[in-house]
Amino acid sequence: MIDETLLDALDKMDKAVLHVQGQFATVRTGRAAPALVEQLQVEYYGSQVPLQQLAGIQVPEARQLLIKPHDRGSMAAVEKAIRDSDLGVAPNNDGVVIRLNFPPLTEERRRDYVKIAKNMAEDGRVAIRNIRRDARKHLEAFEKDGEISADDLERAEKELDKMTHDHVERIDQGLGRKEAELLEV
Repeated sequence: MIDETLLDALDKMDKAVLHVQGQFATVRTGRAAPALVEQLQVEYYGSQVPLQQLAGIQVPEARQLLIKPHDRGSMAAVEKAIRDSDLGVAPNNDGVVIRLNFPPLTEERRRDYVKIAKNMAEDGRVAIRNIRRDARKHLEAFEKDGEISADDLERAEKELDKMTHDHVERIDQGLGRKEAELLEV
């Protein structure tokens, strides 16, 4: 029972860290990256579809993305999704591909993006602490029901705290990398 609870918590914490790292990828830096647009939802024949399923995305230059829809009929929908997003770039459509030219970031905008990344990291830390709290409740219920001893509970809680600390540390390291990337000129 203890092992199952700890493994479940570990799995959820791993997913929380991966989610935060995925969110970091969507924060724009000075360089163009496909992750900025991959998850944009495009209205395609009446349903919302991620852009990465509708088009090939390339990075021909450091500040440019090239989006080539598989179906030219979806070109207008892709363009509209980009315009409606919060990317702050205007799509250039030549009938075959859509080019996104990213202007250099100002110092103020970089600091705003760092704040956004810090908020994402804090949300991830909160999620991990909530997972720890839920696992701890399960373990305490096992002890209360007499299924495990107080010593087993204490050992399991120490292991849970160690897992929590390790996962929070991974989020902090990711934040540090993203911050350095954002502030790099």
